[in-house]
Amino acid sequence: MLDMIDPLKALANDKRLLILEWLKEPKRHFPPQVDGDLERDGVCSIYIADKLGLSAPTVSAHMKELSRAGLVRATRIKQWTFFRRDEDRIAALKQDFANRL
Repeated sequence: MLDMIDPLKALANDKRLLILEWLKEPKRHFPPQVDGDLERDGVCSIYIADKLGLSAPTVSAHMKELSRAGLVRATRIKQWTFFRRDEDRIAALKQDFANRL
């Protein structure tokens, strides 16, 4: 069984849930990027901050929580960090959660 504490804590925040929703369909929710492919590399944290209307440090803290929970993966390109969902981990967490109910 997977550890559910960090994922549940990460999902207990509306902003983080919104980020995960947007990252599910990045081309629908974010503009094209100069560096990095939206689907392959993920979305630049600056675009996430802009869309949320939050500061970069605040979004960084949210993304750390999602990363710690294994819900997103980070990729560095130049000086930027790009995030995409970890669909395998999300599927495993869903299955484990369903098995516990």
